[in-house]
Amino acid sequence: MSIWKKAFTLEGLNKLANNTMAENIGINISEFTDSSLSATMPVEARTQQPTGILHGGATVALAETVGSLAANICVDEKHYCVGLEINCNHIRSVRSGLVTATASAFHLGKTTQVWDIRVIDEQEKLIAISRLTIAVLKLN
Repeated sequence: MSIWKKAFTLEGLNKLANNTMAENIGINISEFTDSSLSATMPVEARTQQPTGILHGGATVALAETVGSLAANICVDEKHYCVGLEINCNHIRSVRSGLVTATASAFHLGKTTQVWDIRVIDEQEKLIAISRLTIAVLKLN
C-alpha cells in the first residue's frame, strides 16, 4: 500500500527544484517505491569541502530535500509540510561520483512526520544517516 496522497511524477518533482539550491548543487529526484523516495547528488566542486571530500552541509541539503519532498506528497491538498529539525551522522567520506539519499517514513502523523534518510555511494556503502522531523500545517 502506497503512502503517497498526491499524484506525482519524477519529472514534476524535479521541476520543483528549478531556481533553488537543489538545482544549483545538482540534486535529482531519481526513484520512488510505495514507501520511499530517492534522490542523487554529484560529488564535485559544488558539493565538496576544500579538502576534496563531500561537504557535510551538502549531504544535509540532499537529505532535507528528499525528505521534505516526500513529506509533502504524503499529505492531502489541504496541508503542507516544513522541516522542524534535522540531524545527520556522517559515516564515511566520499571524493567523487554520485551519492543517493533515500527517505523512508518512521512516522506519518496528523501534525508531525519523522523521516529516516540514508545516503549511500555508488558502491552502496553507507555515507550518512539522517533523521528529519516535519511539521504538518494547514493551508490558509
